[in-house]
Amino acid sequence: MRFCSIASGSSGNCAYIGSEETNLIVDAGISGKRIEAGLCGLDVEAGRLDGILVTHEHLDHVKGLGVMTRRYHLPIYASRGTIEALIKTKDMANTPQELFHEVRADESFKIKDLLINPIRISHDAAEPVAYRFDEGEKAAAVVTDLGTYDQYILDRLKGVKALLVEANHDVRMVETGKYPYYLKQRILSEKGHLSNESAATLTLDLLDKGEFLRYLLLGHLSRENNLEELAYETVRMELKMLGKSSIPKDFRLSVAKRDVSSECFEY
Repeated sequence: MRFCSIASGSSGNCAYIGSEETNLIVDAGISGKRIEAGLCGLDVEAGRLDGILVTHEHLDHVKGLGVMTRRYHLPIYASRGTIEALIKTKDMANTPQELFHEVRADESFKIKDLLINPIRISHDAAEPVAYRFDEGEKAAAVVTDLGTYDQYILDRLKGVKALLVEANHDVRMVETGKYPYYLKQRILSEKGHLSNESAATLTLDLLDKGEFLRYLLLGHLSRENNLEELAYETVRMELKMLGKSSIPKDFRLSVAKRDVSSECFEY
């Protein structure tokens, strides 16, 4: 399995998941040109993609969706609520209906050799989902744009080896920042975004239960309310406090960047 963030941040998101038989991207929130360049860096031709999995309809997740779909006639996988929201937009209104494939939370489906499980998340969108990918005993997940997490989320991440998880903001930066009050409340609410601290506790909850997590990418960082170093250090320090005995020796923590592809994890 191959797992990589092509772009991640409040300005645009796109991740790549692949296997020997299958090539997929999760979200297309950057330009088609940037998506193609990111795929080229992975030696994957955009025309070889087997589909685009959409988490929800917000622009930072679908900006390049119309371009990629029209250019390569790619299947789109999304929840019913997300599909209905997409077809109301000018960019997607004329997309052929046969390209849309409805997915439902907790109903697994296969694309070639990858088993995909949509995960219900809490966010202020029509019907948002995260995605888990399994290839035999190998598993990865992309979990962003959730205002909170619970045991349901942790159960769906059981056995995941590579995880892209949201670390959107630092709470203190939001509280003291320039955003208007209503927007601060949205970000900090259970329908908003996961903070650095919450990303850390989610990771701790997984590792503390002896989960198989080895590669952790912190993603969807806010340009205004976070810093790469701050997100990284918040999680690193929490892991350090957990103790070495609970952290796998080959555990790797990194931050998914806004404009540069991450390392491609292969396992």
